[in-house]
Order: sequence, then C-alpha cells, then structure tokens
Amino acid sequence: MKKTVAIVFGGRSSEHEISMLSSRNVAAALDKNKFDPVLLGISKEGTWYEFPSDDVFSEVQAITDAKLPKNAEPVALMTQSGKPVVYSLNKKSARKIDVAFPVMHGTFGEDGCIQGLFKMMNLPFVGCGVFASAAGMDKEVMKRLLADAHIPSARYLLLTPYKSNSYTEITAKLGSPFFIKPASQGSSVGVHKIKSAADFDSKLKDAFSYDLKVLAEEFIEGREIECSVMGLNHQPKASLPGEVIPTHEFYSYDAKYIDEDGAAIKVPAILTDEQIKKVQDLALQTYQVMGCDGLTRVDFFLKKNGDVYVNEINTIPGFTKISMYPKMWEASGLNYKDLITQLIQIGLEKFQIEAKLNTNYAKN
Repeated sequence: MKKTVAIVFGGRSSEHEISMLSSRNVAAALDKNKFDPVLLGISKEGTWYEFPSDDVFSEVQAITDAKLPKNAEPVALMTQSGKPVVYSLNKKSARKIDVAFPVMHGTFGEDGCIQGLFKMMNLPFVGCGVFASAAGMDKEVMKRLLADAHIPSARYLLLTPYKSNSYTEITAKLGSPFFIKPASQGSSVGVHKIKSAADFDSKLKDAFSYDLKVLAEEFIEGREIECSVMGLNHQPKASLPGEVIPTHEFYSYDAKYIDEDGAAIKVPAILTDEQIKKVQDLALQTYQVMGCDGLTRVDFFLKKNGDVYVNEINTIPGFTKISMYPKMWEASGLNYKDLITQLIQIGLEKFQIEAKLNTNYAKN
C-alpha cells in the first residue's frame, strides 16, 4: 500500500524561496508508484495551506497570505485518535498522512522547530531530530560539540549586540581577513568577508539583523569540499565528495542561487584516495557526534598541506537542480528518485525504532 507523504515547504525564513525550489524537485522526483504526495506550504506569515498540484511552484516564488496561488486550501496539522492528519479548515474534513518530508531551509524548518511539531503529532518524518537540527543550525553549538570530539574547525569568537565588538581585538586573535556570519542562518545569508575596519560596522549590523549571535571566524584558505551523509546514526554512509569552486570571492547567497555562473561544481571532486577517505571519515564522525539521523551535508576546507577542517553541517541541504547533496549521491551511484525513496524509508524506520521506547512509567 502506498504511503502518503506530506512535502512541507516555505515558512517564516529568509530561505523561503530556496525551499520552494528544493520542494519542486523533491515533489517531481517522488516515486508515485510508492507514495502519494500532499503538498503543504507555509506562508511567510506562518499560515499552513495545502495545494492540489505542483503548479504552485510555477505560479509563485513565495507564499504570502496577501497573494496566494490558486486553489490554496487553509489547513492545520493535528492528531485525531493519536493519528496525524491534515485538517481542511474550509471543508471541515481530515486526511491521514504517513510521513512528512520537510524541505524547509533555515529558521523554523531546519532548527528543530518543525521536527518538534512532528514529534508532538506522532508523525514520522525525514531527516534529523530536534536536537541534531537545533545544534547543527547553531554554528557556535556545533563548534563546541566538534571541539569536544577533537574534530578540527576554524577558530572563532562569539559576538553579541550586548557587548563591545572590537575589530582590533578580533584581528588580534583571528587575523585578517576574517568572516562574520549569523550563528543560526544558512545559505550564506548575512555572511561577510571583512578585510578592513571600514567594512566592519555596517557588515556586522547586517549580520545582527538576522541573529542575536554572530560568529567572527578565521579565514581558512583552502578548497571547499562537501560530502553527503545519510542513514540512521549508528550506521551512516557517506557519498563521494564534491567540490565547489566559487567565481565570487566566496560562496555567497548570490553565488549559490542568483548568479548561474556563481560557482563551478565538480562532482566527484578530484581528490586522492587518501583525501577521499579522510573527508568521508570526518563526515561520518561529524554526523554521529552531532546526533544526526536521516541526512546531512558536511562542508569542509581542504588546505594545501592536506589538513581538513569542518566548516559547517546542513541538516536540510538544498535539493535544487544545482544542489550538491543529490549530485554527490548520483555520482556515488544513487539516482535522485531512489535517494528520495531511501530518505523516506529511513525516516519511517527511525520512527518505528523510537515507537518501541516506553513513554509511560508506573510503579507496581
């Protein structure tokens, strides 16, 4: 019997539009012989809607309450008799769903919020759980966990709007140039390369417009290598690595999504067998240390001397037509459709394992 898959996209995030692009590809790749899709889009205001077809992705670039695509049906995610359902507010009717596939990059989608809702609804879902999502989204927390496991990453300083943030002190500790980046944003939103004191104040103000925690991070000169990981935490597997070669000064939002020539992509990356193994081993180690389940893309810097540093992890990586996560799996022998199927099956398996845990405690 076919499973009903709720593809959830949009949301109150600076990456709303990228979520729409990714979801379009996930919906197109879904094996319709095994799964029935339910398209659930969350507006920028936070309202949930169901859409009858994937026409929504060609009709609008973003979902807003003021300008809705045609046939948008307001809905709520809820439980009936302990079973998750999508409830139509207009039709006063419910339809069951078997598993959710969140394709929501950034705030409220990748940071553990939507995952917590799914767990409250007793709904199986694709991807990392609450803790791994939240910890992976917060780059400072991620770095603390990596440091505890002796996994190398760039040196950093934590900046907040509640204390003095001195350019001189930062350069004294991290050197110049350095990067500033919001702690809990993705897709290089609010990220800036700081070369002089003249750049600092305005760029830091922009970063603080996205987050109350900003990292000043040392500049590491090296190749940008990425690796896809999937599976349950105790048995993950890693893809062949890929390489991003930005034509911009760094892999910015524009380079990723706006400028079609913003970066050259090499999948698989041209690496020695030893380098491939080192990247894959670090990717798997990072995945397990962070408590990931389902899927993650791990990004690295590879220096000329062979040292490898973890840059960040992405627990809901892009699924656009140029995204690295599916491309690296395709290079590893797993096509897009089968990748989506396997990710859904992992989510269902994880749910079945957790369902066996005791949630009641009563003394005899």
